[in-house]
Amino acid sequence: MTLPGTALAILVLLATPGPTNTLLALAGAERGWRGALRLIPAELAGYLATVVPLSLAGAALLARLPGARDALALLAAAWVLLLAWRLWREEEGAAGPSVTARRVAVTTLLNPKALVFGLVLVPAPAWGALLLHLLAFAVLVVVVASAWAALGALLRGRGAALPGLLRRLAALFLALLALWLAWGAAT
Repeated sequence: MTLPGTALAILVLLATPGPTNTLLALAGAERGWRGALRLIPAELAGYLATVVPLSLAGAALLARLPGARDALALLAAAWVLLLAWRLWREEEGAAGPSVTARRVAVTTLLNPKALVFGLVLVPAPAWGALLLHLLAFAVLVVVVASAWAALGALLRGRGAALPGLLRRLAALFLALLALWLAWGAAT
């Protein structure tokens, strides 16, 4: 795939709702756009920690360990379900925001999208191509994360109870996503 085609595929996949995007939107609602932007390095680090090794050796490793993909999906589902439970239980006005850099990094590290990026969209045919693809990927992560944070920030001013409602909706969405991931790994 050409770099523009790869970039478009990365953009579409990054923009689709998922656990990391849900957290960035929730962060935007909790602390505003600028506050949520501080979480983007954690997202980028989480993605790169998964994408780079998978791009370099993931396909060969998964071919030797056929159950690894399902195990990773179950691990991701367990984390997303735990995250949903924690978000649901957090009280309005609890000490600090519910979306932390650690939560964003771990959620992104376990995000199933990272598997697609590392195994399919950011291949490692040569170092030059890999670095160019990773640069495009990093730029798109920042752009899309900024957009999700902006969406959350737009919702921020819509009412005093909205961050709590958004946290509950995010928790429900994440729980459904976790069940979907577990179902996909089990079938």
